[in-house]
Amino acid sequence: MNPPTLAIAMLSGVLLDRLLGEPRRAHPLVAFGRMARAIEARCYGDHRGRGVMAWAAAVLPASVLAAWLQFELQARSPWLAAAYAAGVLYLTIGLRSLDEHAAPVARTLRDGDLDAARAAVGRIVSRDTAALDAERVAAAATESVLENGNDAVFGALFWFALLGPAGAVMYRLANTLDAMWGYRTPRYERFGWAAARIDDALNWVPARLTAATYAVLGDTATALRCWRRQAPLWDSPNAGPVMAAGAGALRVRLGGAAPYHGVWEQRPALGDGQAPDAQSIVRASALVGRGVLLWLLLTAALAIAHGLVRAPESAELALVRPIDVHFDIHCAPRHSSIATRASCFATGTAQCAIAFDVSVITQSLHFYRHDAVPPTGRRSAHA
Repeated sequence: MNPPTLAIAMLSGVLLDRLLGEPRRAHPLVAFGRMARAIEARCYGDHRGRGVMAWAAAVLPASVLAAWLQFELQARSPWLAAAYAAGVLYLTIGLRSLDEHAAPVARTLRDGDLDAARAAVGRIVSRDTAALDAERVAAAATESVLENGNDAVFGALFWFALLGPAGAVMYRLANTLDAMWGYRTPRYERFGWAAARIDDALNWVPARLTAATYAVLGDTATALRCWRRQAPLWDSPNAGPVMAAGAGALRVRLGGAAPYHGVWEQRPALGDGQAPDAQSIVRASALVGRGVLLWLLLTAALAIAHGLVRAPESAELALVRPIDVHFDIHCAPRHSSIATRASCFATGTAQCAIAFDVSVITQSLHFYRHDAVPPTGRRSAHA
């Protein structure tokens, strides 16, 4: 997509997400999940090659179809192509969903209802929430918002900007397969290897752009310091920069011990500053929202710059035509009146003749189209 179409489609897709949220019925990702389970049942094997085959069978057909539809619609109408791209982006991002899942955690924490807060945060994290106190509930929700800011929003926006609808579809499906297969368990250690590694590769650049976005829009110095010092200690190459920079930008302490499957795991500390609370969750959601606005503004600026660069080129091209010129200069009668005649015929052998009679000398210039044959019976040297 060119920058103007990209800007229109991206803005429209984000607005659709904010206004409508995720489809309540028949979300395409639900159907994809069923298909992925069917593919797993047919392709499963305890080695990496089977996982690669299953990943390709699940992701590539939909991605190729999305690219083909964009190409076909672009050939018919840029507006149809932009509308289609906006619809695809709407289905592949989850900005409003992120807010809708985080807000109940913050609200119940403010109300002092710890059990309800644990239940709410249990819908967005995989740790054992029954053992969490209020501070750890707030930390879990804040971490989830920051990390999913990349996974659910910025990652899809990045690949959409780079490859159009096909990029957004590929990223979202790959991210979904990582959530289904990317576990270090006996069943998925080898079969899920491809899903996990491909998701890491697709997120490498978006995660660092997300971390930079958090740093720019928050406490920049603290965010950069935490990113540099704390991110390398995290086990995930992409979650580390995102959460370290996000925690630093918010000046809140995250990370630390967390319970998984009945065992407390010691994790590196993230961020610097105050202990997390309900307001930390709200601030994290606002940080993601401001980041999306920044990306939209940058995309709009790129579209405007593209238009400013192309405008002089278009004006110049309008004056320069790739036509052959045959000059036939002759004298006209001195008593001729001043006249300008132009006749153009749209056929393949059309001749455009312009005659200028200026007092004494009249020069008759005969312009021939690129595919027209000059009067001599041979083609011009430029033909």
